[in-house]
Amino acid sequence: MCGIVGYIGNKQAYNILIKGLKRLEYRGYDSAGIAIINQGCKIFKKQGKVSELDALVKSKNLHGTIGLGHTRWATHGEPNDTNAHPHESMHKKFIIIHNGIIENYTRLKKRLEDRGYKFKSDTDTEVLVNLIEYIYIKGKLDAETAVRLALSKVVGAYGLVIACTDEKDKLIAARKGSPLVIGVGEQEYFLASDATPIVEYTKSVIYLHDDDMAVIGRNGMSLRNLKSTKIHKKPIIQKLELDVDKIEKNGFAHYMLKEIHEQPRSIKDTFRGRLRPDVNALKLGGLHYVMKDIIHAKRIIIIACGTSYHAGLVGEFLIEEFGRIPTEVEYASEFRYRDPIIYESDIVIAISQSGETADTLAAIELAKSKGATVVGICNVVGSSIPRATMGGVYTHAGPEIGVASTKAFTTQVTVLIMMAMEIGYKNGAIKEEQYSKLIKELSLIPEKISTILKQGDYIKEISAIYKDATNALYLGRGYLYPVAMEGALKLKEISYIHAEGYPAAEMKHGPIALIDENMPVIIIATKDKSYEKIVNNIQEVKARKGIVIAIVTEGDNTISSMADHVVEVPDTEFALAPLLTVIPLQLFSYYIAVMRGCNVDQPRNLAKSVTVE
Repeated sequence: MCGIVGYIGNKQAYNILIKGLKRLEYRGYDSAGIAIINQGCKIFKKQGKVSELDALVKSKNLHGTIGLGHTRWATHGEPNDTNAHPHESMHKKFIIIHNGIIENYTRLKKRLEDRGYKFKSDTDTEVLVNLIEYIYIKGKLDAETAVRLALSKVVGAYGLVIACTDEKDKLIAARKGSPLVIGVGEQEYFLASDATPIVEYTKSVIYLHDDDMAVIGRNGMSLRNLKSTKIHKKPIIQKLELDVDKIEKNGFAHYMLKEIHEQPRSIKDTFRGRLRPDVNALKLGGLHYVMKDIIHAKRIIIIACGTSYHAGLVGEFLIEEFGRIPTEVEYASEFRYRDPIIYESDIVIAISQSGETADTLAAIELAKSKGATVVGICNVVGSSIPRATMGGVYTHAGPEIGVASTKAFTTQVTVLIMMAMEIGYKNGAIKEEQYSKLIKELSLIPEKISTILKQGDYIKEISAIYKDATNALYLGRGYLYPVAMEGALKLKEISYIHAEGYPAAEMKHGPIALIDENMPVIIIATKDKSYEKIVNNIQEVKARKGIVIAIVTEGDNTISSMADHVVEVPDTEFALAPLLTVIPLQLFSYYIAVMRGCNVDQPRNLAKSVTVE
């Protein structure tokens, strides 16, 4: 959740750090700080945005070729200058930046206090840096050994970069449950919690695995596994498939708007090389070794959080309709704590944009311990979920910087559509004619989304009418019920308007009590077998003076005559309708948030990747 950046080399560190922090601000933005190491160590910290930190240090002497930087998303201790990272140990021997949670920090803190240590902040991180120092001084050890021994006493998750003032020409990095990547340059190294601060300097990267610790100097690095008796392991250098232009706004006012408009391309990139309408073929190479198990499965369980959970709900409908395999969708955060029944014959599909979601990773480990076959759907190459699963599919959505996911949802649903089609075709649940039609229709989705995006100004006009609403209700049936949930989540996340998504048939079982002339009700109502039912739902809303904003199929005259506002989307197979109908909802949320003066890309209290429980 927090953002980490570090540098050691021959360049001046500050510009690299501050630019990296600005690119990482989507991961955490309660406060920010840097440490520049030269003859001594200079630390500057500031509550608020990275720009405020940058302004604070403009007149300072920031000469130095080693440095650490951090953007914080608060867990322990409120956002303020003192709780911001980097943290320094009491005797100023160590400086640390940390992403994660030290679960046993209160016990460790008490032991250190008993030994004379005093603390300035409320953070678990300051406890860890003092633990390292205590072991270092008492044992008369080198920094690497002190860090290794301290981490053996820690319970929790961490991505760490550490500097020792007695050993100024090195940095120490360690990872457990929280991502860290090392960029390799010419006599220089870059460290970060993800690749976005690194991409303009190097394409050669090393992804740390859990329990890895790296000791990094200007001219080389060593890597070891903290739990292994083997002292060193060989770093595996990978090529970074990311361009700088993909992490810039490119003329858009916000990253979120850019990413909404990128969806035609990101969906096309997701099925590129996999979907072949010219030869009526579909192939998911990442599932090659597990597809036989999947098509013969007795049950599929989908685990995910947030927007990925809503994509999973669409996947449940898809797999059961096309593959005829019973499918359940679970919140990953609840799955691991309720002692679920998991059979060795089960297929577990884990969905995560970042590939680092802590709850989802923990659920994966639980499923694997029960013998289930686990596959992943995620966006970030080299992340933890692809390494933890037995097969999977990358979405190829490209970097998603906006905290509120947009293209992550549509690319995840695209993958689930292809998976369901492949399962159903190979196990005989769908026939050639239907399979061919779905392939063709899916290939047309990017073009159809482009036509919806052209209605942006019209959706903006509708948004202006309801920007001051205090509540909203989203309704949908079948495949569109998860879209209603996702639309409500987007409105909540970025505009801070209370909104709820429901199956339309459930309206009469409670939510109808909320409807009055001030309540906008957004109804996703494209044509399918339950169309007449959704028309009835709209009539029920109008009978109670509710305001109806309807998302309908192009040319629909019935609902258009009843609703207060109508947004049309092109016709497609109903199973593919979530890919189209979610686009107006994303735009609606975006424009309302902008008009309310909200920080669209960095909504309050939220971070992009939830890498702590």
